[in-house]
Amino acid sequence: MKKMIGSPGTVSGLMLRLGQCATAAASIGVMVSAPGFSSYTAFCFLVASMGLQMIWSLGLACLDVYAIRRRSDLQSPIVLSLFAVGDWVTALLSLAAACSSGGVTVLFTKDTLFCKQASLSCNWFQISVGLAFFNWGLAAISSHAMFWILI
Repeated sequence: MKKMIGSPGTVSGLMLRLGQCATAAASIGVMVSAPGFSSYTAFCFLVASMGLQMIWSLGLACLDVYAIRRRSDLQSPIVLSLFAVGDWVTALLSLAAACSSGGVTVLFTKDTLFCKQASLSCNWFQISVGLAFFNWGLAAISSHAMFWILI
């Protein structure tokens, strides 16, 4: 199997997973601290999607730490296939959640000026959506690396 940046069992893979976990946790924290987020389905979907991304990334980060400490190889085709499918699913969910939440946020702030009329924390929504898009970027890098390792 190939060694690439971001492959499982390497320090770069661990950093990528920790970045995914941190940005997902930050996105959840910012969204949950904004009052009124639970009234909108897109924001609830963002929290659920980032929660799944955080759990998946934390689990794989723990596997990376184990592989690095034991100097073991996580490059078997079955394990890599599982990682690749999990990365693809979580990356697509992250993208869908970030896009839907971004659309609602733009609708509230720019199109209808709903944020000025209601007591919503639209700045917090924007920060959370930005973190979700950054998380998706990291997940896309990870998915891309897994795809090229499998080929």
